[in-house]
Amino acid sequence: MAFGSGFLNSIFGGFIDWNPLWALIVISFFLMLITTLIYKYFTDQEAMKALKQEMKDIQNEMKEFKEDPAKMMELQKKSFSKMGESFKHQIKPMLITFVPFIILFPWLREVYVPRGDLLFGIGWFGTYFIFGIGFNIILRKLLKVH
Repeated sequence: MAFGSGFLNSIFGGFIDWNPLWALIVISFFLMLITTLIYKYFTDQEAMKALKQEMKDIQNEMKEFKEDPAKMMELQKKSFSKMGESFKHQIKPMLITFVPFIILFPWLREVYVPRGDLLFGIGWFGTYFIFGIGFNIILRKLLKVH
């Protein structure tokens, strides 16, 4: 039995028994909302926006200098540096969001594997993944998370 099963069953159990697909959609929305809010408030959004713009500018420059190997190497080095800087900003929220996923995924597997395929012949993880990505994109745009 997964860690936190009793608690999670008390929150989502009845909903899952009623309609497993809709329960998984709600759970994926809830997880993506929490994750997005954590990223929004545990990263410097202005710095992330600036880094994103710098990386976009570097990519545009790389298109201009694709025939100049020396300049391309210089731009790639600069790009990797910016990616590393971006990663440093994202490590704290990544570690914070890792904990709920460690608890929830074994429980989701325990609950959903016996139910079989949920959507278009894919199992619980594929269904969660599709809706999770969609919710993540929408929530990041709505909440202006960079």
